[in-house]
Amino acid sequence: MNQELVTVLKNISNFLLLHATRGPQRSLAPGGGADCGRACRCTEPFVPIARESHPLYSKIRTGQVPNCAVPCFQPYFTQDEKTFASFWIGLWSILCFLSTSTTVATFLIDMERFRYPERPIIFLSACYLFVSLGYIVRLVAGHASVACNQEYRHVHYETTGPALCTTVFLLLYFFGMASSIWWVILSLTWFLAAGLKWGNEAIAGYSQYFHLAAWLIPSVKAIAVLALSSVDGDPVAGVCYVGNQNLGNLRGFVLAPLVVYLLTGTLFLLAGFVSLFRIRSVIKQGGTKTDKLERLMIRIGIFTVLYTVPATLVVACYVYEQHYRESWEEAQNCSCPGDPRKPRPDYAVFMLKYFMCLVVGITSGVWIWSGKTLDSWRRFTGKWCRGRKPSMGTEAGSALTRRGKRSKLLDDAEKREEHCNYRHVVSV
Repeated sequence: MNQELVTVLKNISNFLLLHATRGPQRSLAPGGGADCGRACRCTEPFVPIARESHPLYSKIRTGQVPNCAVPCFQPYFTQDEKTFASFWIGLWSILCFLSTSTTVATFLIDMERFRYPERPIIFLSACYLFVSLGYIVRLVAGHASVACNQEYRHVHYETTGPALCTTVFLLLYFFGMASSIWWVILSLTWFLAAGLKWGNEAIAGYSQYFHLAAWLIPSVKAIAVLALSSVDGDPVAGVCYVGNQNLGNLRGFVLAPLVVYLLTGTLFLLAGFVSLFRIRSVIKQGGTKTDKLERLMIRIGIFTVLYTVPATLVVACYVYEQHYRESWEEAQNCSCPGDPRKPRPDYAVFMLKYFMCLVVGITSGVWIWSGKTLDSWRRFTGKWCRGRKPSMGTEAGSALTRRGKRSKLLDDAEKREEHCNYRHVVSV
């Protein structure tokens, strides 16, 4: 009897141990569901890694399944959705490139016009110029050439190469983070000008520190990502970034810095607005017109909305992605076949994220949309035309001078000949 009891207990313990090691046996669809007796396994279109010679063997896990990689293209979307995503990202990246290049060119032809505290807008726009260039490189090279390991048919994991992937990562990450820091600097300079009554020259005296912060901090972060081999492929956009396959990297290198930059810049901006409203009230009580100040406040307010709203939505999209990504992967690998309640990412959220990552570069041109910009270009084209006309006039003038000298020499020769003839006649 004792032996039979020991045998039963041993069988129960073996059963429990077996099911604990096999993982969940039920559908992970929301709302529960009937137990179909299926263990989690790497199912298509995910890519199983079976060979020990594979560089990622025993290093990655997708949907609670080890040695399972995300395919080159997003497995949750249809082919039409994937095609539209490429068109969508390409369209806004080209528009962003055109808008930011116009803004930067306007600054280059008339630098004196853009002084502190508004000059950081130009550097912010320049950062988005390079961000859009990163998406354009992906558009030209192709999705698979940038984001995928074409030998194994899955996205890049934990990599610092190839060169094309690293280049796109640096363009997107380094300049994307630098643009966020320039936003903080812009808010700080507005606060110094409006709240603390600093002048243009006083703020410009600290410009070297602004540049040090704006370029050094993203450099340190980008070097850290490369040193940790944390660059990976994005199966939706076809670019290389950080945190596409590792939630810890997404939270540490992307989400947390963006939240800090957004909150810091917003606090400085609100403090500056409060100061501007106080100045406006004092000026009005003195009987002085405040039209110019009000126009300045309106422009600052418009630009603030055009930056903070997209930046907030980008953060919200990242929060949504990092919160639900594991459940999407688990549902793909662990749910019962044909389960209609299997969770799936919202396609619109991803399209909104990429749009908001680029729209700030487009709207940064709002600051130069004025008659002064037309005057700057008119003066520049006028100088260019006048610079070419003197050269043409000089060539024409020199030709006329040569002709004049030649004709004068001929006239002198004719006069000398006539004079000699005259003297000859007189002598005769």
